Amino acid sequence: MVSLVMIRMKTMEEEKIKIFLADDHHVFREGIRIILELHAPMKVVGEAATGKKLLKDLVGLEVEVLLLDIDMPDINGLDLMEVISSKYPLLPVLVFSSHDNEHYIHHMITNGAKGYILKSCKKDELILAIKIVQAGEAYLDSKVSKKFFQFIEKKEKNAQRSAKTPLTKREIEILKLVAQGHTNQEIGSRLFISHRTVDTHRRNMMVKLDLHNAAALTLYASANGYLNDGNS
Repeated sequence: MVSLVMIRMKTMEEEKIKIFLADDHHVFREGIRIILELHAPMKVVGEAATGKKLLKDLVGLEVEVLLLDIDMPDINGLDLMEVISSKYPLLPVLVFSSHDNEHYIHHMITNGAKGYILKSCKKDELILAIKIVQAGEAYLDSKVSKKFFQFIEKKEKNAQRSAKTPLTKREIEILKLVAQGHTNQEIGSRLFISHRTVDTHRRNMMVKLDLHNAAALTLYASANGYLNDGNS
């Protein structure tokens, strides 16, 4: 009877999802570990407060999901994601961060993270996210998902615009400044070029675009989205 109980307990232990927590705050890790082990069939098999310790402890350790923060004191999560993806391509990584920056989100997902969830989430969503990425599927919380796809859409629009624009990078820089009302002298000072060079670029733009004055250049810049972002 005792042996059957022990076998059953061992089986239940083996069935628990093995989690590694990488976060630089001890109290936070402790709280997450308690939540996961108390409310879900999960077991925290490793913890790290630094990127170096994470990479060291992962060697030879059986881990089913890595819960990774971006803010690490030595190697940030953005760089860690690239290393982990290279060394452990089959390890599901769930980014667990307070950052909802679209560039961070895009970097982590495109470099191999299976999911991204914000620290403001409820415990049930965290548990669900871990189960989903452990099963091999992707998980983005609603806010992260929206920002990720908006970022992709913006990149595609910028790529399409760049593909069809006849302007050089320098000409686009000058176009934006012209549209903002700057004179050739002011533009030259900002870009560290002479006002004559600015004038040459302006005339080249007008020829390429078949436009004939600053007002027309301004309308072109507005219509093609050059005044809506910081890209040059």
